[in-house]
Amino acid sequence: AVMALPGALWAELPAERRIFCSVLLFSWAVYLWEAFLAHRQRRVYRTTTHVPRELGQIMDSETFEKSRLYQLDKSTFSFWSGLYSEVEGTMILLCGGIPFLWNLSGQISGRAGFGPEYEIVQSLVFLLLATLFSAVTGLPWSLYNTFVIEEKHGFNQQTLGFFFKDAIKKFVVTQCILLPVTSLLLYIIKIGGDYFFIYAWLFTLVVSLVLVTIYADYIAPLFDKFIPLPEGELKQEIEVMAKSIDFPLTKVYVVEGSKRSSHSNAYFYGFFKNKRIVLFDTLLEDYSALNKEPAEGADGENEETKSKAKNKKQGCKNEEVLAVLGHELGHWKLGHTIKNIIISQMNSFLCFFLFAVLIGRKELFAAFGFYETQPTLIGLMIIFQFIFSPYNEVLSFCLTVLSRRFEFQADAFAKELGKAKDLYSALIKLNKDNLGFPVSDWIFSMWHYSHPPLLERLQALKDTKQE
Repeated sequence: AVMALPGALWAELPAERRIFCSVLLFSWAVYLWEAFLAHRQRRVYRTTTHVPRELGQIMDSETFEKSRLYQLDKSTFSFWSGLYSEVEGTMILLCGGIPFLWNLSGQISGRAGFGPEYEIVQSLVFLLLATLFSAVTGLPWSLYNTFVIEEKHGFNQQTLGFFFKDAIKKFVVTQCILLPVTSLLLYIIKIGGDYFFIYAWLFTLVVSLVLVTIYADYIAPLFDKFIPLPEGELKQEIEVMAKSIDFPLTKVYVVEGSKRSSHSNAYFYGFFKNKRIVLFDTLLEDYSALNKEPAEGADGENEETKSKAKNKKQGCKNEEVLAVLGHELGHWKLGHTIKNIIISQMNSFLCFFLFAVLIGRKELFAAFGFYETQPTLIGLMIIFQFIFSPYNEVLSFCLTVLSRRFEFQADAFAKELGKAKDLYSALIKLNKDNLGFPVSDWIFSMWHYSHPPLLERLQALKDTKQE
């Protein structure tokens, strides 16, 4: 009888209270699960103080200790920022922060001459205020992460002025994309009739394809300097490799990533017969600004970034860069990029369809303090962010598992190109440059790692390497 009591009380609660409590309970359940996983991984960082025997050949004790301390600091930071985020989200829900901000948006748009009938205008004001609040509350955490943790471990290359200029630019560019796209989406939902979910999905599909197309040409250059890879051996070899697998390469760029951080990366973009490859200068031993000693008297040359003398060279040799690119091109050749787009769009269509089914349920709005009105933007927020959260968690885990599978396949593709030995050494170098810790708790790794652990990738490459 005692056990039945909570169930009876739960059944007596109005539907909106049950929805609200379920959302909060699930949010905390996810947070506690993440905290449990992070605790297990932190224990690995604390207790694995010596290089394990199987890593003796690939990692020296000094780098191992540096990466251990870096990951420990990152994990501790992640715990506190995650706790703050969860408490902040809970307080916003409990204190009626969403309806408060909606009413405030109504007052602001009303003063500008737009009454309650201009719901889209009010929605845009709400979105602007919400993203501004998010940017301001996230700023101290971002500052601490950049100027304490990344700085302490030698990755940060930004000055405070550059950081703030970058943050303001990001906020403005985000609003320039977010506000027009949202207003059009809301308009389509309003006028779309019974099949609005199909038009809304098609609209988001077009927007995502346009953004992917223009990002590297028009958006990324607002933040980083892109220069064509100079003529030479590396460029020729990249072009030969691309041609050998029918990759329609048109341009190769080097991006000045070292202005911001000494972490390295490479990617390709573009549709159909117009593909471009982008290499971070930090990936390239010959081009990384971090490997160059500052010229005497050139201290005023770039005031936005700090010059840091490095004891050891960073980045990969040309053969290793080609092996990394062989892996990246493997994702294209094996259809991983297309598969990810298809999965993403199928998920998007399903979500819009379910949104169409649920949007008429007034108890969903009432659960979050909207008793009189049911604004479309708030409906999108409630359903996509809160109601779908269990589904999103499951989907996220499935995509992580799929991603690891794709990474092994891309490594195998590079291996078939005869790049196993160079990819093997490149993975070790990149792990070292980025202070990746090669030992992980199995549950943490399974849940979080979209790339397989270093040892597993090296083991898969080893047989070919030794031949």
